[in-house]
Amino acid sequence: MNNTPRTLNRILIGILGLKLLAIGLFLVLLATVPAVGTWWRHWSAGVWSSMSQLFQRTPIPGGQESWLWAVIALLLAVVIALMVAWVAQQGKGRSNLIVAEDDAGDFPGNVLIGGAVAEQALRAALAERPDLAGVTVATYEIRGEPALKVRLQPRQGVAPHLLAADVSALVQALDTVVGKRTPVLIHIGAGARSRFGRAERVR
Repeated sequence: MNNTPRTLNRILIGILGLKLLAIGLFLVLLATVPAVGTWWRHWSAGVWSSMSQLFQRTPIPGGQESWLWAVIALLLAVVIALMVAWVAQQGKGRSNLIVAEDDAGDFPGNVLIGGAVAEQALRAALAERPDLAGVTVATYEIRGEPALKVRLQPRQGVAPHLLAADVSALVQALDTVVGKRTPVLIHIGAGARSRFGRAERVR
């Protein structure tokens, strides 16, 4: 529901996972296969020698250091900037307001209601239910309009459609209070807490 680039995240995680898997397999081969260790020593020595010669042949005019170091530093700066931009994209879309309207009545002004009001009201209404193992409510901005995401973890044996109907009734009551209809996404999932937790019983 937020603007987190999930597809990009999955691609990056997949690439990172494959790289770590390849490195792990290579390290196992280095430790267990003598031929691989011998090949690695010869190959790495040749690569190091070639790199040293390359840096010696590319000095900065009027100096002794290679200009390749400046290129490497620039590439690292670009990589760091891309990483910062990627981190900044995570979790975007959160909103602090559930209502932001202009009041054109006797006293013109803006009417602002914080998203925490709706979040706390719904959490408080659902917190005492014995058929729920967990409740999370968050406010997001979708296409310029505030919306709520209600994530529920029901216990085993709870009918999802009845739970969704109860939450819908609570949301309608909330709309009446704030004076505006708010889009709501109700996510009903199951986790380890809901699978292994038991509902409390009163005897």
